[in-house]
Amino acid sequence: MDFAPVPPLLGIAALVAAVFLSIFWARRRAGVVIPWRLALTVFTLFLTFDLVLFGAFTRLTDSGLGCPDWPGCYGTASPLAAHADITQAETAMPGGPVTHGKAWIEMVHRYLASGVGALITVLAVVACLPAGRGHRMGIGLPLLTLFWVCVQGAFGAFTVTLKLQPIIVSLHLLGAYVLLALLTLQVRHLGGGQASAAPGPGLRPWLWLGLGAVLLQACLGAWVSTNYAVLICSDFPTCRGSWWPDMDFAPAYTLWRPLGMGPDGTPLSLEALTAIHMAHRVGAAGLLLVMLGLLWRLGKESSMRVPSRWLSALLALQIATGLSNVVLGWPLLAAVLHTGGAGALLVLFVWLLSGVPRVAAAID
Repeated sequence: MDFAPVPPLLGIAALVAAVFLSIFWARRRAGVVIPWRLALTVFTLFLTFDLVLFGAFTRLTDSGLGCPDWPGCYGTASPLAAHADITQAETAMPGGPVTHGKAWIEMVHRYLASGVGALITVLAVVACLPAGRGHRMGIGLPLLTLFWVCVQGAFGAFTVTLKLQPIIVSLHLLGAYVLLALLTLQVRHLGGGQASAAPGPGLRPWLWLGLGAVLLQACLGAWVSTNYAVLICSDFPTCRGSWWPDMDFAPAYTLWRPLGMGPDGTPLSLEALTAIHMAHRVGAAGLLLVMLGLLWRLGKESSMRVPSRWLSALLALQIATGLSNVVLGWPLLAAVLHTGGAGALLVLFVWLLSGVPRVAAAID
């Protein structure tokens, strides 16, 4: 790895943090008073969600190796400085993994990730200051979030150096979802979104069941996307004209293997790719049943009408985009929204689960 681009990248990260501070200062001068830590955390959560969407866009446009080194691009901090190297690679392999457009997509993704890392670092530093340590949230959650964003950075490096190995890319996406969850918890602990009424007993197990179903389906979906198995079935509800086509699960779910290859070093078979695709479909059916049960349970709670509407909307989005990916040939917008919808579902469940115990405790 060439770490020469690190100082400029740190400068870009600092610039993103400075943009937030300027926005915050402008709103303060306009008379909009928002608690500083809460505003910073909400902004960081928003930017992280944008990063998840742009990460999906990067993967889906085959731009993950647009700059084949890390953390910079051919040892520089910008595709502009690497123009000659990118041109040479593109000339040698037109339409290959390295083009000027793909290089810019990959580097913008890294710039955005650097900005998120900078803001999470600020959150951790503020939590460790005397004033921050006095908050009931303490320093544990901000420091855990800082640690996790560093883990995400390492997986970003491995994504490039290991040439888009599916398990690494999948863990990188799932790690981004974990980051969303940690930031959502911080927003909750800082006083965001207080509930106005307490839910009845028995809702919490339903929410945990829903969260578990979302996480399982996110794992299956990440494996489909990173193995490029979406288009293996172009019909619905059947797959390749059959309700239960031939499948080979052993190589499909051998986790440590190169992209497109089986554990024996041969190209991944059609049956293996079909197994990856069909597992996600079966998981989607199970998730739908769980969500319908949860919506039924939420319907009994007057205080849960808004969350119930959000859940219904996100579920409809996931169904529409999931079907579009199959029958419309994996359109880019639908694929990006499908990834974002999974992240939004996760945020919703973490938001609800972190609010229910606090309300119940207040009643006791």
